Amino acid sequence: MELFDNLMLGFSVAFTPENLAYALLGCVLGTLIGVLPGIGPVPTIAMLLPITYVLPPVAGLIMLAGIYYGAQYGGSTTAILVALPGETSAVVTVLDGHQMARNGRAGAALAIAALGSFFAGCVATVLLAAFAPPLAEVAFKFGPAEYFSLMVLGLVGAVVLASGSLPKAICMILLGLLLGMVGTDVNSGVARYDFGIPELQDGIDFAVVAMGVFGFSEIMNNLELGDQRVEITGKVGSLYPNKQEFKESWPAVLRGTAMGSVLGILPGGGAVLSSFASYTLEKKISRNPERFGKGHPAGLAGPESANNAAAQTSFIPLLTLGIPGNAVTALMIGAMTIHNIQPGPQVMTSHPELFWGLIASMWIGNLMLVILNLPLVGLWVKLLKVPYRLLFPAILVFCTVGVYSLNYNVFDILVTAAFGFVGYVWSKLRCEGAPLLLGLVLGPMMEENFRRALLLSRGDYTTFLTRPLSLSLLVLAAFLVVVVALPSVKKKREATFVEED
Repeated sequence: MELFDNLMLGFSVAFTPENLAYALLGCVLGTLIGVLPGIGPVPTIAMLLPITYVLPPVAGLIMLAGIYYGAQYGGSTTAILVALPGETSAVVTVLDGHQMARNGRAGAALAIAALGSFFAGCVATVLLAAFAPPLAEVAFKFGPAEYFSLMVLGLVGAVVLASGSLPKAICMILLGLLLGMVGTDVNSGVARYDFGIPELQDGIDFAVVAMGVFGFSEIMNNLELGDQRVEITGKVGSLYPNKQEFKESWPAVLRGTAMGSVLGILPGGGAVLSSFASYTLEKKISRNPERFGKGHPAGLAGPESANNAAAQTSFIPLLTLGIPGNAVTALMIGAMTIHNIQPGPQVMTSHPELFWGLIASMWIGNLMLVILNLPLVGLWVKLLKVPYRLLFPAILVFCTVGVYSLNYNVFDILVTAAFGFVGYVWSKLRCEGAPLLLGLVLGPMMEENFRRALLLSRGDYTTFLTRPLSLSLLVLAAFLVVVVALPSVKKKREATFVEED
């Protein structure tokens, strides 16, 4: 009954004209950046962070959340029609979705992707509403030692579940932790690692790093590729799957929803891992695995459902524990701190309208996205034909203005440009930027809780091992490290992501 009352509160907040407008704006922007290859939700949310200064907290977070899960929908459109995944999580969609389009079933493929995504998003939102309050109650029992151990588990999870090389992911995490230490020490008030540069005494803004690593570097990568647009041949056709396609799709939708809902909660999991893992599962359990890659509906329905479920359950650790599970939720923490909202379990009690309004808006957003992605297919097709040389100047200007408006400091633009160049080099070396951003966000929080735990225990380092919950989290982190180091598990992990090629 209490859950029902809370959801009614959420819908009363989400159904206001202002919040509906921002939910629609987020969904439209999310679909747009998903359709256009080379932009993505992380740089877009980083660009729009300054706008949240002038928005009410609920409206700002509803818009940013809509951009994130909207991009999962939009990314499938280009993947199906022109074999260009607009979003990383849509890479797997290309394998069977585009083949369905080449077989004259583009409309059915788009419908399967949209309806599977809608179902998965709705189920994941139910799980978010049901499991977030109990987790928040548990989180209230956390002390500094438990929070430190939880963050260690989060960083280990980000490394283990990263799609690239494990050593590279570890290096990126450590670099992020080091960057998080730049600035003034909150305990002693002494500036550290600022190299005598006054602008660094306040630390390096994570939005600046995100914009450089994800935004500017993506622009350079796309300029290097040039206008490699694949022409759309043939018509989209009927938007109704036939009986056989529906029969083969719905079990994959159920399995993808379940897998995405679980993997989305894990630190570092998210939509990308979920889509790859779902495709691998469908291929392994299929009676006709040779059909995959040739237009099998299950190879489209499973991953599309998984990535949307994961995109929404990834908000569970953010809203209940204040721990970001991926780069997008790390940016969401930034949006909350802009409005002096401390992420964590207290959000549910101190800002119930924000917590439940955001959850309710996800149901509304999912319905909006089905309407946007099916009837407006023709519009998205036309957008694909816009040359990138005409798009990138507007994106670059928007990024630069967004960075400058953070602190009205030209130095931030120079730092962003530097991280843009470094991010471009990292992309050539196949180093993921997401672990870096997680390390940057969690680093200061880890240090603060580490020192606070030692202060409360009078310098006793065993406090992390003598507290049962803290010890359990550290043991789980160690278990993950040991498991992923096993040769058989390492081989399967690499096989999960080989489909990307």
